[in-house]
Amino acid sequence: MTSIPTCSSSELTPLLGLAANATAAADYICNRFTATSDKFTDTTYAIDNTYLLFSAYLVFAMQLGFAMLCAGSVRAKNTMNIMLTNVLDAAAGGLSYYIFGFAFAFGGPSNGFIGKHNFGLKSIPSALFDYSFFLYQWAFAIAAAGITSGSIAERTQFVAYLIYSSFLTGFVYPIVSHWVWSADGWAGASRTSGSLLFGSGAIDFAGSGVVHMVGGVAGLWGALIEGPRIGRFDRTGRSVALRGHSASLVVLGTFLLWFGWYGFNPGSFLTISKSYNTSSTYYGQWSAVGRTAVTTTLAGCTAALTTLFSKRLLVGHWNVTDVCNGLLGGFAAITSGCAVVEPWAAVVCGFVASWVLIGCNMLAEKLNYDDPLEAAQLHGGCGSWGLLFTGLFAKKKYVHEIYGAGRPYGLFMGGGGKLFAAQIIEILVIFGWVSATMAPLFYILKKLNLLRVSKEDELQGMDMTRHGGFAYVYHDEDNSSHPPPGFNMRKIEATSASPSPNNHVHSVAV
Repeated sequence: MTSIPTCSSSELTPLLGLAANATAAADYICNRFTATSDKFTDTTYAIDNTYLLFSAYLVFAMQLGFAMLCAGSVRAKNTMNIMLTNVLDAAAGGLSYYIFGFAFAFGGPSNGFIGKHNFGLKSIPSALFDYSFFLYQWAFAIAAAGITSGSIAERTQFVAYLIYSSFLTGFVYPIVSHWVWSADGWAGASRTSGSLLFGSGAIDFAGSGVVHMVGGVAGLWGALIEGPRIGRFDRTGRSVALRGHSASLVVLGTFLLWFGWYGFNPGSFLTISKSYNTSSTYYGQWSAVGRTAVTTTLAGCTAALTTLFSKRLLVGHWNVTDVCNGLLGGFAAITSGCAVVEPWAAVVCGFVASWVLIGCNMLAEKLNYDDPLEAAQLHGGCGSWGLLFTGLFAKKKYVHEIYGAGRPYGLFMGGGGKLFAAQIIEILVIFGWVSATMAPLFYILKKLNLLRVSKEDELQGMDMTRHGGFAYVYHDEDNSSHPPPGFNMRKIEATSASPSPNNHVHSVAV
């Protein structure tokens, strides 16, 4: 916030001459000036908090995008299950982040590893945070949990979702966000106490590492420990496609996520009314917010088009699901450096992100790794590339505007290798921390028989066996040898030469 000049009656009185009422006049003028100044200050706080609240609403709307994307990417017999897990990610994550998570993430003053104040929002609002900041950070935390739920879809017990979601949003994720985003965190470029990592700190502006890598690596371990879905690979290890049941829901979810990303990336400035004190009165943080929205858009669009033509060359057809995943991969990658790179660099980011996703998917098939939403590949792989990209292409001017003058910037932009080294450290510590916490949790759940559903439940579909019925009235060809309870209406073929539409009754599970 730009400082506002103050008024001193003792300094103003001599300027008013020797009039008998000069002191009273000076006091009156200064009181009116102070009242006006306070009004401007209040207005600035109101504008910035309104901007942050609006951004929080956009990020929260991404939960609906995750829900639609997940629902469309699984088979119809598991739709209710995956939708319920998305609802519970937000609900369970809300309480755990309120009680513990926010304090672990931003409860300063504290050490570089973990916060230790503001449990249950005890001292909120304060000079540092208002309620809007908590809401915004909660929306980020549940986004990480939503990423993980996609990796272990269609075969996970419901109680396991509740346990891992609460643990991830209440402890694992907040620790990482404290390292990188808190003023006390040891790894971040925003640190205000103590020395910076390599004199730079890692720049992860909106969370390619903090959010996407955390969710992706957690999902990676969950899917590895659970194993692939039944039928995903045949006896020879060859990949068998278990396609999602609705491309329409996938596209709807993708557009909702795209919309929400405009709160995710530009909103990470937290304020909008800040001036950069340059010679251009029209240029300030509001311009940086707009530039961030542009770089986000360009990276996603480039990744979508690159995936479209690349997959056409590789598999011989145009696939809308692949394009949607490519688009999201570009967004996940640009999230780290969206505020500190030029628009042209965002195009480079999206192009490479597409190939990172394609390469990770090829590797996953060779290793018989099964992730129904490609979440670990998309968020983990592209998120890692995003951190490296920032270390290569961060522009000096933008880094200095946001993080302070004299900071190292991108290697390819002439800024040396310090920032790039800090980015590599962030990748390594996030992978190590999430692996050390989430892998044992999933392993313990497996040993307690709380992780994976039974073979019968998986084949029949968890909607019927665990949630009381199907999301749709449908007939699933995969279930022909395991029909659901109820009556199946047979398809009746027309016997006359002129068939009527009413002569056809399609098979329906009742």
